[in-house]
Amino acid sequence: MKLGFLTACLPELSLPDIASWASSAGYEALEVAVWPSTGSRDFEASHIDVAHFGAGEAEQVGELFAKHRLLVSSLAYYENNLHPDEARRAEIAAHVKRAIDAAALLDVETVGTFIGRHPGLSVKENVALAERVLPPLVDYAGERGVKIIIENCVMEGWHPDGYPGNIAYSPELWEWMFSLGLYLNYDPSHLLWLGIDPVTALKPYVHRIPHAQAKDAQLDPSARDRYGFFGKTISREHPWDEGWWRYRVPGRGQVDWSGVVDALYEGGFQGTLSVEHEDPVWSGTEQKVKQGLEIAHRTLRPLITG
Repeated sequence: MKLGFLTACLPELSLPDIASWASSAGYEALEVAVWPSTGSRDFEASHIDVAHFGAGEAEQVGELFAKHRLLVSSLAYYENNLHPDEARRAEIAAHVKRAIDAAALLDVETVGTFIGRHPGLSVKENVALAERVLPPLVDYAGERGVKIIIENCVMEGWHPDGYPGNIAYSPELWEWMFSLGLYLNYDPSHLLWLGIDPVTALKPYVHRIPHAQAKDAQLDPSARDRYGFFGKTISREHPWDEGWWRYRVPGRGQVDWSGVVDALYEGGFQGTLSVEHEDPVWSGTEQKVKQGLEIAHRTLRPLITG
């Protein structure tokens, strides 16, 4: 098992700068953000331009990572593959394919994305839509030796009422998406606030998890008593303002990291555990983001034997 982080938390830095710092901080891998541009929401970045990526660019990235003794663990483009606007949905699918092409050139095993959701349709109707939209992407990836991994983020901010905007949030839905040839980029933080035990949920599915993310969550039950499970309604200031929980770096929330890492090992996991830094306490400046990544490293490094 390797310890890495998702580069999207440092959108203003270049990939060479991130790789240099990551190596010096003791990280072994980077999950590289490959959005086409930044700005549509927080925690996006464009650290590899997969739209203009060929053998020469792949060689340069390989040399950079070899220099810093790092691994590219995955390419990350987390977008709504069931977007209600069909033209936008086609754009997203095209960019997923470009990410897959880049991953194949880099000999990277996985590309991460979301299933997403059409918010005007029921979950069952979205399942039917996904069964039309996603298999061609799975086939495209498989022909190039790449797996598509789906993060189990709820993406409640994509739904007008704060309901799940990514239909991959529960083990029931994982089993369905596995039947389509998709894999899981497991993240325990989302399960915690949903009331699902992250370790119990993880154990049966490690064989379908080639890559995992490390993000923590901090719950406030007294605030939940006011707002309810679905979070704020009238007083919600923005789509992601749930009001009774927030994401934290590993070690600052309530995830049982010893239990998570032990379950991964017991299940035979040999991939990368990638810190996804979305902690509001350790954000706002480059220095604070790096301090948050250092906290995560100190929390997780003692648990990972290599």
